[in-house]
Formats: sequence, C-alpha cells, structure tokens
Amino acid sequence: MEYPELADRTGRFRFGAPHALTVGDDGARVAFLRSAGPYDPAPALWVLNVATAALTEVTPGPVDSYAGSATLDVLAWAHQGQLSSTAGPIVTAAAVRDPRPDPTGQHIGYVTADGSLRVVTDGNDELLAGEPGSGVTWGVAGPVAGEFGRDRGWWWAPDGTRILAVRGAGPSNSLHLLDLYGGWVDVHWDRETYPYLVDVHWHGPGNALITVLRRTQQHGLVLSVDPRTGETQVHAELADARWVEPVPGTPRQLPDGRVLVGGELAHDGFDARCLFADGSLITPPGLYVRRVAGILPRPSGGPELIIEGTDGEPSEQHVFAVRTALGGGSASARRLSTTPGWHTAAVGGDVLVLDRTVVRGAADVAALPSLAEPLPYHPEPLLERVTDRRLPAAVLYPAGHVTGTRLPVLLDLGAGPGHQHVVADAAAWQDRQWWADAGFVVVSVDSRGTPGVAPSFEKVVYRRLADVALTDQIDALHALTGKHPDLDLTRVAVRGTGLGGWLAALALTRRPDLFRCGVARDPVTDWTTLPPAYAERYLGSRTDNSDVYDHHSVTLPATLLISPDGDLSAELAFVTRECA
Repeated sequence: MEYPELADRTGRFRFGAPHALTVGDDGARVAFLRSAGPYDPAPALWVLNVATAALTEVTPGPVDSYAGSATLDVLAWAHQGQLSSTAGPIVTAAAVRDPRPDPTGQHIGYVTADGSLRVVTDGNDELLAGEPGSGVTWGVAGPVAGEFGRDRGWWWAPDGTRILAVRGAGPSNSLHLLDLYGGWVDVHWDRETYPYLVDVHWHGPGNALITVLRRTQQHGLVLSVDPRTGETQVHAELADARWVEPVPGTPRQLPDGRVLVGGELAHDGFDARCLFADGSLITPPGLYVRRVAGILPRPSGGPELIIEGTDGEPSEQHVFAVRTALGGGSASARRLSTTPGWHTAAVGGDVLVLDRTVVRGAADVAALPSLAEPLPYHPEPLLERVTDRRLPAAVLYPAGHVTGTRLPVLLDLGAGPGHQHVVADAAAWQDRQWWADAGFVVVSVDSRGTPGVAPSFEKVVYRRLADVALTDQIDALHALTGKHPDLDLTRVAVRGTGLGGWLAALALTRRPDLFRCGVARDPVTDWTTLPPAYAERYLGSRTDNSDVYDHHSVTLPATLLISPDGDLSAELAFVTRECA
C-alpha cells in the first residue's frame, strides 16, 4: 500500500470545502474561502447573500488571508504580498500581511514584513507605527501569542478611528492605542506581574477587553481599556492552582453591559468549564464549554450565546444556545446540532452558520456548497471509556477484520497530551484507517491532560505529565483487551508527532517490555527548549522545578524511527518489520 495514493486522496477531500467563515454583523452576508474543486489547493474568496441565497466569487485568484468590514460590504485580501479589495487592486508601499478593513470600511490596515503597521485611506498609504531595523515590531502577534491561541497583533476600534496594537521588543510586549491622525497612548497594566497578553476583544460600543496572565499562568485579570487614556479597570480575576485556561471567544461584553468570562466550577461536587457574566454562572455545570461563537438576538427572551461545547460524550462537539437574560431559574442550554459528530458555528447579526447550513430565525436559508471529494475511508472506530479514570479510548480494526484473528497494535498518540484524538469526526481517522488496513489494530487514548472531559481531568498532569500520560496509555491498553481480545499486546508499536513523539520515545525508554518500536515526527526531547509559555503551563517554573524538567527529558532510543519527511511507506515498513 503506497503513501502517495493516500496523500492524493486525503488532499482532495480537503480542497473545495468552505472554511474561514465570517458572518457580517448585520447578518446580510457570509464570507468564506473555498477552492475550485478537489484538485485545486488555491482558495478563492466567496460571499453568500443571505437574503437571496446568491453566491458570488469575489476573487477567482488565490487568497492568503482576508478580512472584512463590520457588514462585509468591504473585503480586503492579500496574496503574495499584494493587496486587493472589493474595489480592486491597491498599490501599497510594502508587501502586505494580515490586511483588515476597519469596521466602517473607510480604511484598510496591514502589517509589513519588517513589522510596521500601515493604513491605506482613499489610496494613500501611511505609516502608522514602525521602527524598521530596530528589531521592534508593531501589530505582530509574536511567538508567545500562539501558545494561547492568539493569532492577531492589532485590532480596529468599532468606529474605525483608532487601532489597538501590540509593540514587540524581544520577549517584552506592550499595548498601545494609536490614533489615525498621529496621537497615541499606552495601555497601562502591571506588565511585570502580568507579562502574557492572552486575548483582546473590541466589538460594539463598549471598551476593549483584554486578558493578561502572570508568568506562572496561575492568576490572570480581565481588564477594560479606556480608549481615551489607556487606563485599565479590573472586571474579573482568573485563578487556578495549576494554570488558568481561558475560554476562546471570551472576554466579551453582553448586550446588557455585563462582561462574559470563562472559568471553572470546582466545588459542591461540580467539575465544569463554564461561563460567568459579572460573576453569575450562566451555563449549566454539565456543559463543557469549548468556545463562544457569538451572540444571537431573539425576538423574545433576550439574546442567546452560541457556544461550541460538550455535554456528556467527550468525543462529540455540539452547538448550544444559552440564554443571557437575567431572571429566575437555573442556567440551561439548548442543543442546536441534532446529529452525533463534531459541529461548529459562526454567528453574525441574526444569522447562524451551523457547520455549512446558514440559518436565519427558524429557517434554513442556504447551505454553503462544498466541492471537496468524499472521504477516501469510512472508518468506524469503536469508542470506549476504560479504567476507573474513564479514559476516552477508541479501537479501529482493518476493514473486513475477522474476529479471532490477533493483530499487532499501533498506539497512535497523534500530537500528544493536550490534544484530543478520540473524536467523532471521520476526517480525523483517515490516516489511522490506512494504518489499520495495513494490518494493525489502531488504538487511540485521550489520557489525562486532554481537554473535553473536565478541568480536573485536564489539569491533574501538572508537574507530572510524563508519569500520568504514560500510565494512562498503558492502563488503557490492558483494559481494552477485555473487550478486544484480538489486540496482541506482545506486538505493540507507538507513533506520535511533536509532544506525541516525546511520549512515544518515553514509552519505548521506560517500558520496553510492552512497546517494541515506535515512529516519531519532530519529537520533543528536552522541555527546556520549548517556549516557556507552553512548558511552564505543564511543568511549572524552570527555575523552581529543574528536577521536574530533568524527569521529563528523554533520549531517543534505537527502536524509535525518526520520520522527518512523514514518509508513511517507510514508517510502515519499519513498524511491520519490528512487529513481525
């Protein structure tokens, strides 16, 4: 079985599918990227008119990134450094990155390759902030931001008159309010105590809201920024003895002025990832909140939060509506997605895009068409909850497997702890089905440290990730043999990428009696080489916990194949030979 055939087919099912959805604030338009078909990897920009369901290709050429005004009547995009908008190509003074029209559609800002921030107005390209040649950047997210899921370094004011921008000088970041006419003020908070800028939200009539964390990540603040003075006011404090895990899509201001923040409920028997509005719980404790997609107005009963989350089964993600109106009764959530699986949402105005279905009110307006080829495989992993820790696990057999035929086991670690692998999404199992059909029983286990179950499940690994994660993987393998006797635990291989590669090397080094061989792509060997924002979240301060870092380092064993090019054929040959 050759890898190129798999690469060709899995590529085709991704190309042609709508992605990078944006819904205008008035709900009139939905913008998205989609290529011309299963053999075309270059995405074009499309817009759906919600009222007429008409679909327009804004640009037939490839688009690297795009953004729109508040109502998406003005769109801007970049390709190979060239800027274009719905009005046509725009000549700029420098190559363009991250172009964004202001909410009113009068200006387009962008970042240059040298880290300057520029604004185009009526064809005039002006430098707003920049220090070329100094190593200082403006408007760039920076490497630390990615550890918190923040991919932006600048934000427009809702009225389009100012920009809130990050200034990066080495490891130090500051935040500034820039007036389009030359004035600017610093945003003031204790950056020595709270060096990490986790998120920024500036939408609607209220002030900008920012989340900042201590270096230890055990305490954070949600701050409101005064756009005139740059002074900040504390809206909420975030605290956890292990680490604070902010909820994507928060903080944000609700229509009634309350500030929505993510947090955790860990008392009176509760163990939940929740949402709070000015300190009041507004999501039910049984709902694990993964992301806030937006706010949807309702004719009666007040606006509702649209949330992506999990209720009970961690392998599934559903879309829920949560009422925000003040009143009696306990918090409740109404599930909008009706079929098992992994569902997503986008919101703007009174329009909800649920997966690819555009919904206004109670009516389905249109479906965003996909030109992608169907998935090459139709895997049917058998989902289990094993051990007294109820670890989510999945077993995937070769197509046509005959019960009673014992097979070698491939323990697939994926990207490792902190990444969910047991998910009800057929696209996530394509690679694993290929391995199964090559003659293995593929097993995946979401060990403790994985999101989606409960905060305590996720954070119990603090400063002992190696021991907890490896123990869970081994215990799950043994527990699965009760229901799956065809797992031959005398022939077990392990495979992972990045942190998953680290865990694979750890398994081979510490338990060679169980694991025969492994494959790793870009494995981590020394945690001190990882970004501090990532490493310290799991292991604590390097200065105070050097022994913990030593315990988590690993030497790559001879039974581990390093696969830098991702050559599946070579990986298969190695694992098959070692597990023969």
